[in-house]
Amino acid sequence: MIRLENVTKVFPGGSGPAVHQLSLDVAEGEIVVLVGPSGCGKTTTLKMINRLVEPTSGRITVAGEDIMAIPAHELRRRVGYVIQQIGLFPHRTIAENIATVPRLLGWERTRIDDRVGELIRLVDLEPGMRNRYPRELSGGQRQRAGVARALAADPPVMLMDEPFGAVDPIVRGRLQDELLDLQRRVHKTIVFVTHDIDEAIKLGDRVAILNIGGIVEQYAPPAVILRDPANAFVKAFLGSHRGIKRLSLIPVGEVPLEDGPMVDRSATARDARACMDRYGVDWFGILDGKELVGWAWASDLDGDSLAHIDPKPFEARVSLDASLREALDTIITSRTRVAPVFDGGRFVGTITAEGISRELAK
Repeated sequence: MIRLENVTKVFPGGSGPAVHQLSLDVAEGEIVVLVGPSGCGKTTTLKMINRLVEPTSGRITVAGEDIMAIPAHELRRRVGYVIQQIGLFPHRTIAENIATVPRLLGWERTRIDDRVGELIRLVDLEPGMRNRYPRELSGGQRQRAGVARALAADPPVMLMDEPFGAVDPIVRGRLQDELLDLQRRVHKTIVFVTHDIDEAIKLGDRVAILNIGGIVEQYAPPAVILRDPANAFVKAFLGSHRGIKRLSLIPVGEVPLEDGPMVDRSATARDARACMDRYGVDWFGILDGKELVGWAWASDLDGDSLAHIDPKPFEARVSLDASLREALDTIITSRTRVAPVFDGGRFVGTITAEGISRELAK
């Protein structure tokens, strides 16, 4: 969808190229994140794609068309653009802001109104907010309105320049989740700029780590970069805790699960004690067929039968699509040191810290 071929940008008076012979392909429907230190040319690269900055040399195509052959104003109407400061017009309502590009394109009023309503729902804003002004919304709400405006004319490409950098960490995390959910529904081609490697890892299908001058040190899926950094620069930029960062990319469903210290309700107390001994724990789970009904302490065993035990519900549980990072957090904050895993409501096994460690060691 987007191709940069040997693109260079030299600003007048600069000590060297802001971007030097950058080549990069962005596939249709993927999120590519540009990340790197200040001065690495990531924002300049983004702005060259929609000609807010003109390249000095090289070639950029969008959907196979050379951007220099498209009038700049027309190109920008085809490409959604979201910035950190959001850039909503303060004297226009949220609905009027979202309608900006469709009006420039000459859409009929009813079509515009329908599109505004659709986007208000899509970005999870309250319908009543369409008639409010930007100053009446929170930072997170304004950012969602900015995304809605960028999507208004249904562009195939969206450029996002540190769009969540001005909000607090809690709102930022929520906006990141909302962007991923939105992308699953609208399948845009997104180039996203950030200085935050954790944000890049979370959002990117592929991540381009840039060095000063727009030099690509590594361009790969986040899991590949974390597992096998290309060089010392990438390793230093990733920082410590690479293993912990990798955990956020691996779903529980990709890891072999264990049975765990589980016994059927029909088992004997002796069976339960033997099971606990195998796993080195002082508790056991109770199954009714394949249904996990709860757990009990070793001290709850009295006599030879489990029939009298009233199982405690598992509060620590994870799903197959949860990340290993979520699973590890569940494990280390749980008294049981084991997290039961569920596929929907069906118990499918357990995961332990040791199991997670083995996965990372592969």
